[in-house]
Amino acid sequence: MSSPLRTRRQALAAALLTFSTVAAWSQTKEVTFAYQDMLVPLHTVIESGELEKATGYKITWRQFGGGGDVIRAMASGDVQIGEAGSSPIAAAASQGQDIRLFWILDDIADAEALVVRKESGVRGWKDLKGKKVATPFVSTSHYQLLAGLKDAGVPARDVNIVNLRPPEIAAAWERGDIDAAFIWDPALAKAKASGGQVIATSGSLGKKGYATFDGLVVNAQWAARNEAFVVALVKAVAAADARYRKDGAHWTPDTPEVKAIAKWSKADPKAVPAATALYRFPTLQEQVSAQWLGGGAAKALARTAVFLKEQGRVQELKPDYSAFVTTTYARKALGR
Repeated sequence: MSSPLRTRRQALAAALLTFSTVAAWSQTKEVTFAYQDMLVPLHTVIESGELEKATGYKITWRQFGGGGDVIRAMASGDVQIGEAGSSPIAAAASQGQDIRLFWILDDIADAEALVVRKESGVRGWKDLKGKKVATPFVSTSHYQLLAGLKDAGVPARDVNIVNLRPPEIAAAWERGDIDAAFIWDPALAKAKASGGQVIATSGSLGKKGYATFDGLVVNAQWAARNEAFVVALVKAVAAADARYRKDGAHWTPDTPEVKAIAKWSKADPKAVPAATALYRFPTLQEQVSAQWLGGGAAKALARTAVFLKEQGRVQELKPDYSAFVTTTYARKALGR
């Protein structure tokens, strides 16, 4: 058992470590950004180097296999800004992690899906009993897999659900190790290309009340000390999204934007245009509206957290998830 003196010393040491970390953040123009392999316009910003040029920051872009990994890296202090789905964001908020959702990267819509092998005999949710289904745990796909099973009346314990990251799912699919997967592109595209059949999508589950999105989250203390950078990031991603909304319908595998997204996502350029079209990218004005950062996102996080608690994925719920969402940086990007 620790003595009161030792406990106070440990608390003081932890406080000094936190202070020194925050001080270091405020004194250096460096940031580590955790991104994933979703096929979104954000990757054109990474490729262009425009954010570094506009801000003078040294940005370390680190790819992660899933939102749960991103959230854990942010909790450790290794990452200041990260790309994560609404499910891992809801889990992080429920655990009291000091993060803020400041940008809706995409409305997932039909971009994630449950894909099954033809030879598996799976034609619907009830057929998943006894089958091996892969998904990245604590991701939006994991959330929707569990939601779909619940909606169909299939106990999750009756399904062999395995935790695999997207590249691992693609490899397991090729080896024939799994019967099905709930996942996004490029792993989803690879499964479909080798004969996989989609039997449910994130969009179909969204219509049943299980809507999901991907967002950008930031360490709240870091953001307060680096406001100009976060605003510049918002402007850059908003511009990339606007370019996609204007010209994306004409993108081809040879388009520079497609090549950039494929490069940073490790995807086949031929699959990028169709996969990106499955997402929806809210405008800057929509971001600050009641539909998203102005209220809707917090409500979605709250609903997701309730479901995660029912499934034993989080231990407690927060009374107000709006505390983990902010319109500050998007409003400043709008000049408000």
